[in-house]
Amino acid sequence: MREEFEKLVAAGKLARQHVDALVQLTRSGFCLHRSWGFGRIKTIDTVFARFTIDFQNKPGHTMDLGFAAESLKPIDPDHVLARKVSDLEGLRQMAALNHLDLIKLVLQSYGGKATIEQIQQVLVPDVIRDVWKKWWEVAKRELKNSGHFLVPNKKSEPIIYQAQEVSLQERLLADFRSVKGLKAKINAAHEAVRNFADFKDKAAAATEIVAALNADIASHQRTQPAVALEAIFMRDDVRAEAGLGPQEGELAEKNIWSQEVRLGPLLEQLSAGKHRRALQSFKESNPALWHEALLATLNNVPAKQCAEFAHLLINEGKLEQLKEVLARLISQHQASSELLLWLAKERSDSFADILGPEVFRAMLTAMERDQFNERRSNRLRDFILDDESLLVELIGSADLEVIKDLTRALQLSPCFDDMDKRSLLARIVKSYPAVQSLITGEQTKQETNLLVSWESLEKRKEEYNELVQKKIPANSKEIALARSYGDLRENHEYKAAKEMQKLLMRRKGELETMLVRARGTDFANPKTDTVSIGTKVKATEVGTEHQEAFTILGAWDSDPEKGVISYLSPMAQAMLNHTPNEEVELEMDGGAHKRYRIDTIEALKTTAPPGPASEALPSPPPEPRV
Repeated sequence: MREEFEKLVAAGKLARQHVDALVQLTRSGFCLHRSWGFGRIKTIDTVFARFTIDFQNKPGHTMDLGFAAESLKPIDPDHVLARKVSDLEGLRQMAALNHLDLIKLVLQSYGGKATIEQIQQVLVPDVIRDVWKKWWEVAKRELKNSGHFLVPNKKSEPIIYQAQEVSLQERLLADFRSVKGLKAKINAAHEAVRNFADFKDKAAAATEIVAALNADIASHQRTQPAVALEAIFMRDDVRAEAGLGPQEGELAEKNIWSQEVRLGPLLEQLSAGKHRRALQSFKESNPALWHEALLATLNNVPAKQCAEFAHLLINEGKLEQLKEVLARLISQHQASSELLLWLAKERSDSFADILGPEVFRAMLTAMERDQFNERRSNRLRDFILDDESLLVELIGSADLEVIKDLTRALQLSPCFDDMDKRSLLARIVKSYPAVQSLITGEQTKQETNLLVSWESLEKRKEEYNELVQKKIPANSKEIALARSYGDLRENHEYKAAKEMQKLLMRRKGELETMLVRARGTDFANPKTDTVSIGTKVKATEVGTEHQEAFTILGAWDSDPEKGVISYLSPMAQAMLNHTPNEEVELEMDGGAHKRYRIDTIEALKTTAPPGPASEALPSPPPEPRV
């Protein structure tokens, strides 16, 4: 084509400096435009001096030869983009059978290097039609075992192809030697350990890494004990993988712990994955006092570390000591928001006898205290709002007076805005409708008063107080104790305690609903011109002329043998507000009906009330201590 282009130059239709570029474009047949991307040259028109090019989004596009020479970059036929047009099925077969050949082709197409994202954009979805992530995981393992590819740790850095093969062991050791700082050496050593299975001489590699780490461990022991401890862990892992023994005079974990180091701050400087190992190391280095140190530090570490502390303490049989510390910190309102956050997330039955209304009080105190802390965190507040069952569970064992106090504390708390407070209060009302009047200050239309005798009211009060002050706390202790027995699938004591918990909480709710509506009375001075509460009625069954006497008393009064019936009973409801000589009809079980004629109505003689007429709820018991 050079001769044809020279003719166009002679005819004045083309500039001479464009000839070489046009020759390269016509030889390759493929090109790249800065805006339109990859294109395939379809035809060359030497009469009108133009190309016809199929771009991805502009098929059949015509372009002046001079403009093409200046704006198009020739693409080699072996370039991956050209191969996608000329041999797509061949590339797909390569993707299925020869991962490295395909990646090599992509890298060579882009000057010997490309990022993972660039490789994915080129191959998906035309070449690789399956799940990219699965395909890449397989390919990545092959890349690391090949000596021709340099795979960086960061995804944003390019993968590099090198013609000269370098073994995996040589590359990883070169990386280890080149990094600066002990932390970077730990990461490089970790990468080497991960690939030890593919090393040709593990012992030589491990010896070099261990020697370098030992030198830095000694220099960091006092200035950076956390980094030194992590390096000791890595050194021991390297040595274990290679089957080597310890070197004489090297520092061990106990050398770090024997210094005056603070457990909490040291753990914060370690990566999260090393916390559990560090705690186990601390325990082995301090076999007599390790648990006291953990318990003393528990209130000064983040929630995640609280969980790790608790896990170790429980596994080592220190659950009771842990609960004693938790109970003391909660009752004295000294528990940190992070410790309470962990306890709220944990909420296992092992702590059933601790979890209660006092925990929520401690949470409010901790959050208010955090407002004056420079390292203020809203994590506990956010968790309380996000976990819709937390507040309800914590106050579930409290009596109405305690719930009332907690409600007032919540309303006054500066830790929640008005919308959040309303949301929390709505949760309480939804689970415990009986407390709505305590929160809103007024009863709902559905709540009608129950008239009850003083005697029956006192019995209900006694039952409620017995439930809240004795039975529910005792049940919580039973659950915590039974939970410690182990396998819950065969733990019959645990199952029985949990079933009892459901019954107790259900009865507590029933009593609260009844007591909040109850109004005690002595039934004095009832109306006797009609049947009313507090009257004694004589009535005759029509047809049999059998006379019976009924004493109509409060909602909870019933003694059939003495003729005492509740005013809510069907018989009383049928007779109320009727006068002597009137007949009333009563529907019996099975659909049968009976008719009674009211004979006489008289007031019931009563004794003086045991308390003021306004008293309807139990007197507040002492708040349960944790």
